[in-house]
Amino acid sequence: MDTVLLLTHSDGAGQAPAAALEALGAARRLSPAPVAAVFGASTGPAAAALGSAGAARVLVAEDPALDVARYATDAAAAAALVKASGAAIVVAPATSRMMRIAAGVAARLGGRIDTHVTAVDSEGGPAVTRWFYRQRIEARLRRSERPWFVLVDPGALPSAAPAGAPAPVERVPVVLPAPRTSVAGERSPASGEQTIRPDARLLFVAGAGWTKKQADRQAHADLAEALVRGFLAVSGASLGSSKSLVDQSGEGQKVFAFMSHLNQVGQTGATPRHPKGLATCCHGEEPHVVGWRFIRERRAVNLDPACGWARGKADVLYVADAFAVMEKVNALLAKA
Repeated sequence: MDTVLLLTHSDGAGQAPAAALEALGAARRLSPAPVAAVFGASTGPAAAALGSAGAARVLVAEDPALDVARYATDAAAAAALVKASGAAIVVAPATSRMMRIAAGVAARLGGRIDTHVTAVDSEGGPAVTRWFYRQRIEARLRRSERPWFVLVDPGALPSAAPAGAPAPVERVPVVLPAPRTSVAGERSPASGEQTIRPDARLLFVAGAGWTKKQADRQAHADLAEALVRGFLAVSGASLGSSKSLVDQSGEGQKVFAFMSHLNQVGQTGATPRHPKGLATCCHGEEPHVVGWRFIRERRAVNLDPACGWARGKADVLYVADAFAVMEKVNALLAKA
């Protein structure tokens, strides 16, 4: 049987990303006792979490230079861990840090790589299911080349459950190249301005209807912006947008100041994974709904009972005025 390795990184506090436990769950489907490997400046909490969730043993590579994401040092550490494990199949979470280095590591080791994997199984030999063409084509693949790198999309699979006592930890010596760059600091939006939240339980999608004329024949874009911003603040939801809404800025129309094309969900946007999704003031047409493939429970608010959401694309459709609905919802959440 092929040796299966779960490869991940740790954060500044030594913790493994949430997606690492999901990737470990995928690795356990390929092998009852996979090996886990973690690199970072500190790996103690990550090694303990993975070791108690079903890994047979845990390899760690620690170095202060691995505190920040840098291709040269991350790739060197990852390659050393894969070599030390002797793994034929390497499963990794598709975090931004792993996505940056995985293809390069596979090339260094003479292997092959598949990304956007959403399912794995070992029936008849290791196989993966992945998506192509903006998540519109699904394929089931096998490979004979080894090592085979498999990057599992976050949110696609359940996390590995605790399986007993922590596994033994082995330290792997790593010779890192001298870094040619340094991190001067980090700049990020304030927490109240951050609208893309991958770990949120709810995806809230706004459509262009928020900026159109309402029942009084007037547009109320400022009120719409206040309602949406208020809902995001009290619910902690992640914000998505239809293409028509984010495109309005190029047409000289009013758009939400806190929204950009990064919020776009759909065929030409993102395909987020959240347990629940709520669409408001958008019609649920196919180019937009394709971005909802991995939302497990879909609900929508629209005044049109014949909109696309009503045609089997939403689990629940509320035929109502989104302004009135969200004003009431915000008031209830504020009380709670």
